[in-house]
Amino acid sequence: MSQLAAVQQGKTRNGWNVRKRAYVSATGAGLLLVAIGIGSWLLGSAGLSVQLDNRNLPPSLAHLFGTDWLGRDMLSRTVKGLALSIQVGMLGAACSVIIAAVMGLMAATLGKTADRIITWLIDVFLSVPHLVMLILIAFVCGGGLKGVAIGIMLTHWPSLARLIRAEALQLMSAEYVLVSRKLGRSSYWVATRHLAPHLLPQLLVGFLLLFPHAVLHEAAVTFLGLGMSPHQPAIGIILSESMRYLSTGMWWLAVFPGLGLLATVRAFDKLGHYLRQLVDPRNAHL
Repeated sequence: MSQLAAVQQGKTRNGWNVRKRAYVSATGAGLLLVAIGIGSWLLGSAGLSVQLDNRNLPPSLAHLFGTDWLGRDMLSRTVKGLALSIQVGMLGAACSVIIAAVMGLMAATLGKTADRIITWLIDVFLSVPHLVMLILIAFVCGGGLKGVAIGIMLTHWPSLARLIRAEALQLMSAEYVLVSRKLGRSSYWVATRHLAPHLLPQLLVGFLLLFPHAVLHEAAVTFLGLGMSPHQPAIGIILSESMRYLSTGMWWLAVFPGLGLLATVRAFDKLGHYLRQLVDPRNAHL
């Protein structure tokens, strides 16, 4: 009995640790978003203008992140780039979650034929690497911010859709769902009234886990030069341009934007990881 009590006490302590870490991660991610948003608004566009008198300056009190080969302030470019990447990532992740929810609910409620078609679509999208599919879709859609956003929307939903489909199929065997169908309720009614409310935690966690992937893929596409215009301060463009100047000792051109991107992605990845542990039914007693 003493060993069982010790194990239960350890699990409870671990559960409290997970909850505290989730709260801390949520607070940190929220503060990071607010800081980037306010910083992007306060810095304005003055730091993005060309100032040849301030070219290639290392980090200092006047320019905390230094300046580039055109005299542009790297702090302004980094914050503006992170804000742009976050906007694209949030838009792409949110739309991917909506697509995944619709596909998963349709597969569970519209019968075996719809389930086979949607499962085949999921397998097709998963058989092609995300980045390759994203580049193809972005190219077909004309590139730019719109092309990258559409590419992210259409390539990040399959894994979450497979999870939502499995959860929805399990819920379809619940007694209250079976009673509703016996009473003549439509598939749309069952999906929106019975299934969707139970799937909201999984959709929230899915959004938080898709968001860092969307940001990284947006940065990868723009790094390859297949995304937005070079005049836009996207993180991928900044890192791509800095490669030509690292050999001359201008390390700050890549270090600070890279660290900003890493901090943003890592914060939301950890938040999604802890929230996924909290919504796991196996941890409900913690």
